[in-house]
Amino acid sequence: MQTDQRRTIGILTGGGDCPGLNAVIRAATKSAIHLGYQVLGFRKGFEGLADPVSTMPLTLENTFDILDRGGTILGSTNKGRFSAKIGKDDRRAIDPELLACVKRNLEELQIDGLICIGGDGSLSIAQQLFETGVPVVAVPKTIDNDLSCTAFTFGFDSAVACAANALDRLHTTAASHERIMVLEVMGRHTGWIALHAGLAGGGDVILIPEIPWSYENVCAKVIQRQQMGKLFTLVVVAEGAQLPSGEQVTLETVAKDRQTRLGGIGQTIASELQERLKTETRCVVLGHLQRGGTPTYFDRGLSTQFGAHAIRLIEERRFGEMVRYAPPDISSVPISHAIKQLSLVDPSGSAVQAARAMNVSFGDQSQFCNPFPASQVTAKTFVEQYDVTDLSELALDCDL
Repeated sequence: MQTDQRRTIGILTGGGDCPGLNAVIRAATKSAIHLGYQVLGFRKGFEGLADPVSTMPLTLENTFDILDRGGTILGSTNKGRFSAKIGKDDRRAIDPELLACVKRNLEELQIDGLICIGGDGSLSIAQQLFETGVPVVAVPKTIDNDLSCTAFTFGFDSAVACAANALDRLHTTAASHERIMVLEVMGRHTGWIALHAGLAGGGDVILIPEIPWSYENVCAKVIQRQQMGKLFTLVVVAEGAQLPSGEQVTLETVAKDRQTRLGGIGQTIASELQERLKTETRCVVLGHLQRGGTPTYFDRGLSTQFGAHAIRLIEERRFGEMVRYAPPDISSVPISHAIKQLSLVDPSGSAVQAARAMNVSFGDQSQFCNPFPASQVTAKTFVEQYDVTDLSELALDCDL
């Protein structure tokens, strides 16, 4: 049992690794020590909380140089006794005896607040710990950006940067050999990475779980480009996108307490397009490259703010809450709200509209369609909306 009378904060990183985890650990540690706490890190995610407990002290000395380092110095795991999410909508209750064991261990260590850094699965565990009486606060982490109640999760921007960079590289080789290049990216059951990387990297076709698509429409887009003299096409597909038949492509069948590993749809699409169009087609799967390496500057900044504000929640005794990015501020919401449902791409949202305006195909239409059909502003609606009384000076600029 602890004998030091200083207050103690615990930190753990759950689920898959992600760029920015170490930046959160650093910021939370610096902020906590500045406010008079000592900090204890739990190794290998939630497994470090249960017998045998595994910890390491977090200090200014052992966290000062980890801001730009990928991965997590605490280690993590997305399997084992604390597996709480086994599918898109399926959650599993943690053994009550295991939760009670964790609560006893934290009480013996005199932990005043526990920061759980993770995605929807990890935060489902955090919520169950909170309901057991553990003083938990949460930080949203996932490259998939699929947690509700926050504009962005850290790690997402780094994954998009990785995928967009891959598209930049594929563009030159595709153009040189007049090929169709299919890039498969992560994202689980959402299309955030595919959509934003496709926009940033100049994708011609973007296929995501939220928008049903057909091979006929994708082929029509490729043919349209060929008729325009553009003899190559970049296709970005999210690993969780379903085939036109409704089938989900997976890599393997896993144990009943693990999530199914998605992947393989890129090669399936590449083979079908080559067969239909008689055009040489290649597939590239980025996989875990998107989860590793140095976080972008945006993710470093976001992670740093998240770590500091997690300490604020503990100082304010606002347990059971998750920090969130509500531009331009960092605020918080109950963890239960954030894990209630996945954050999905809005098929009518501004990012999709922007892509459609540039004639990017989502595989759901065979030809270009104006994404802004209701956006034409007439003189009458302009006057009513902006209370303009004299249109003479605006006539040339506004075409009124």
